[in-house]
Amino acid sequence: MEYNMTLEELKIQSEKDITIDDIECDKETVRTHALKIKYLRLFSKYRLQERKHHFDYLTLKKEKWEYYAGKSSPEVYRDKPFDHKILRGDIPIYLEADEELNTLLQKKEYFETCKDYCEEVLKTINSRSFEIKNIINWRRFMEGMDE
Repeated sequence: MEYNMTLEELKIQSEKDITIDDIECDKETVRTHALKIKYLRLFSKYRLQERKHHFDYLTLKKEKWEYYAGKSSPEVYRDKPFDHKILRGDIPIYLEADEELNTLLQKKEYFETCKDYCEEVLKTINSRSFEIKNIINWRRFMEGMDE
């Protein structure tokens, strides 16, 4: 199984996975457990990635704050000069517009979206047993076996 899926691949895969084959309800019941494990693994993978990028963002944000506040080491300014004097109150504006910070924030948001999507798929998987039971009951009813 692929655990490095993009969000789009995750959507396509989950659509296939959560579809119930109403002809083979017995196999679908067994498959429910395997699907739950699959999406729990994906959920935890995406959650860990989201948390990693969150903490990377916080670390970089501190470094960037020091940079814009003029508190970084001289080596930092030698490698990447910043010849502006800005007021402390203006530092948040620079942080919000910083490309490196925004790149990490986008990655965090992306993995958070994947994690949230997996969480919704898990909710759907958890309701499969009820859906399968309803399919079986409907068939019994239609065949006149519901007594």
